[in-house]
Amino acid sequence: MAVRYQISGATSAAISASVETGIRTGALDAGAALPAVRALAVELAVSPATVARAYQELRRRGLIVTAGRHGTRVRPRPPVAGRRAVLHPPPAPGTRDLSLGRPDPRLLPPLGPHLAALAAEIGPPTGYAADAVVPGLAAAARERLTADGVPADDLTVTGGALDGIERLLAAHLRPGDAVAVEDPGWANLLDLVAALGLRPIAVPVDAEGPTEAGVRDALTLGARALVVTSRAQNPTGAAVSTDRAGALRELLAGRPDLLLIEDDHAAELARVPLHPLAGATPSWAFVRSVSKPFGPDLRLAVLAGDEATVARVAGRARVGAGWVSTVLQRLVLAMWDDPATAALVRRAGAEYERRRAGLLAGLAARGLTGCGRTGINVWLPVPDETAAVTALRDAGWSVAPGALYRIAADPGIRITVSPLDDADVAPLADAVARAVRPAGPRGFTA
Repeated sequence: MAVRYQISGATSAAISASVETGIRTGALDAGAALPAVRALAVELAVSPATVARAYQELRRRGLIVTAGRHGTRVRPRPPVAGRRAVLHPPPAPGTRDLSLGRPDPRLLPPLGPHLAALAAEIGPPTGYAADAVVPGLAAAARERLTADGVPADDLTVTGGALDGIERLLAAHLRPGDAVAVEDPGWANLLDLVAALGLRPIAVPVDAEGPTEAGVRDALTLGARALVVTSRAQNPTGAAVSTDRAGALRELLAGRPDLLLIEDDHAAELARVPLHPLAGATPSWAFVRSVSKPFGPDLRLAVLAGDEATVARVAGRARVGAGWVSTVLQRLVLAMWDDPATAALVRRAGAEYERRRAGLLAGLAARGLTGCGRTGINVWLPVPDETAAVTALRDAGWSVAPGALYRIAADPGIRITVSPLDDADVAPLADAVARAVRPAGPRGFTA
């Protein structure tokens, strides 16, 4: 029988530190239930108010979450590095891993030739960067963004999309402020919002992006920022359509108090046109990462926006990290300029679309309707996430539970299609159908 971790402390600070220690050491696992406030107060011989303050601080820092009758629990991915911390938990032994949302390494363009050419060009070591953005990269980024309808007079670079979004939120908002986020939405963003002490407001998503009604409700509830995924929304594959972009632009017009952030992480991989919201509000930013098309280890994103917003992000970087490596910037520029690399990225986009369409068709043939208009993931609503994930694991497939991606949305599972081969589709679809509709006691499907 497992021994429950003993929380200690006589003050709210000591109690919160004890809980954090339990999380850091692995004694309190992700999702572990914490004692009720009154029960822990009796156990520690302190007032309920003292425990409540400790829990409030842990919630503010994004370590725990309170969910009504489900009680208070450690967040699925609390923002504290533990002794056994990993970027992603390993899949169950012996299973095919479709849970991570990563691009297929077989479809990524090679870095070696560009690194070799760059090494020959760089010459002797240089000192500190004179410009935060390499001029050639800035010119190329402006050309690419302008072609997609995104104003790009003012831009900077950040260490990836999430780094850019974090800098934007930190520059404009304070702990306790409300942020409108897609639901279901990007798990990393939900974790970041919690870690910054911000309050998420769930905005429902359909195939065309955040719903107009959901955004309107979020504005009514006092959202200070809105984060929208332009295409290949994670986990649903939604993409903002022409009509939805027009409706949202009209809704957001005249909102000087709102920071609008667009995340175009799929970028060149996307097989649908971009319909940006850029400029719909006075304060806005458009973030485009290179990770999915060119490689996850290329930690770089281009961030365009209004002059004041870009200046805040660039200025904060200047007194912190300083700049994104100019070697990395020049590597990205070389890949952008290479026609062969562009052809490989187009091929990868077409292949992901084929794999995603194949799985959706396989599920539809078995009476299941998945979501996946763009991107590398398929979202499938299910009646019971735990049962579906467990049944698929037992059948040899690891998928991601929807709880990581949702606030108030209905249950679901996320299946990443990037590792799939043609021969995988039918057995996977069969396994999903059995997991979602298990046989009843008399052999009928439930």
